[in-house]
Amino acid sequence: MQGSNGGALPGSLARGASRERSTLELDADQLAQREAIERHLASRLDAAGGWLSFYDYMREALYAPGLGYYSAGARKLGAAGDFVTAPELSDLFSATVAAQCAEVLQQCGGEVLEVGPGTGRLAAVLLRELGAGLRLQLLEVSADLRERQRDTIGQIAGAAALPRVRWIERLPERFTGVVFANELLDAFPVERFRMQRGGAVRLGVALQDGQRVWRPASGSDATDPAGASRFAAERDHTLAGLGESLPDGYASELGIDIAPWISAIAAPLVRGAVMLVDYGLPRAHYYHPQRIGGTLRCLYRHRAFDDPLLLPGLSDITAWVDFTRVAEAASAAQLEVAGFCTQAAFLLAGGIEARLQRLAGTPDAAHVARAHAVRRLLLPGEMGEAVKVMALTRDVPAPSGFALQDLRNRL
Repeated sequence: MQGSNGGALPGSLARGASRERSTLELDADQLAQREAIERHLASRLDAAGGWLSFYDYMREALYAPGLGYYSAGARKLGAAGDFVTAPELSDLFSATVAAQCAEVLQQCGGEVLEVGPGTGRLAAVLLRELGAGLRLQLLEVSADLRERQRDTIGQIAGAAALPRVRWIERLPERFTGVVFANELLDAFPVERFRMQRGGAVRLGVALQDGQRVWRPASGSDATDPAGASRFAAERDHTLAGLGESLPDGYASELGIDIAPWISAIAAPLVRGAVMLVDYGLPRAHYYHPQRIGGTLRCLYRHRAFDDPLLLPGLSDITAWVDFTRVAEAASAAQLEVAGFCTQAAFLLAGGIEARLQRLAGTPDAAHVARAHAVRRLLLPGEMGEAVKVMALTRDVPAPSGFALQDLRNRL
């Protein structure tokens, strides 16, 4: 979009309330992908009459076949990618999750189904920790990622573990056991709104002088009545119960795909638990009047910035999860919200410190690195407070990871 300086794009990096100019260098492959996604978005905008809802824009930027951030084949995770998730940061996270899964499986039997398994690191540690009795399903639609997951599992759990893994592209018709998803919901496309004259106006993307700009929906722009109807229903449902009004100029997001996804996950679950780990907040905190800019965040090469119109297809775009909406959807699907706490509380209750201590040995560089990674998982200024863990159950109790903290009264 702003490519007048060749391969360098000016980016606006978020630093709290301040903004700092930076330069993001693109290689030849990234430049080619940028040009392709630019043409695709221009075509979508033209076909839509010059205006796309932000939901549609975000969906194209992330998931357009062969062009979107998650479908273009480049490596996203790890030190060489754009961000690091908890399973990539420390195997102690995955070992703690494995113990929690084992508690549920002891109650109901069955398997573990991971949705969005990324590099396969968590799956590999689950197989290693839980042994030959574990059967694992991985819901993954990307052929490239499936190959990467096979390699990771072979390296960590051994080639003998691979026959215990089944890759699937859609949810099973019936399932018993644990459904696990880490940092999945925050990658769902969201609607964006801005408060104007006391009402929430739907925001979208348009072209102005060849540049993408934010523009509110209008009678002439709103060419998707079904989308407008979904937005209005979710807006009314979400904002009606807030204790205080939001000021004009306030902007935020609506996760309109959360309820349908929870319904789809709950439908085949005969008995077991759905465990969700994600950046998010209860609704009253999510839509607090002081959170005036919402929760949108973009990531490129481990740098965070706040302009989702800047690097479509090349940067991740995420929005935090309204966990009150998750709880409401779970209740509608006859699932019990059996636990809700911070990641730090979940990992501490699950014994991550004891696991770290057992690996202590001598204070060598490997142990220092492990301890540093665990601190990132636990500290409030890192992932410890921002990331939440929720257990949705059917006919099983919550595992022990929720014993230390109970935040369900804040939902």
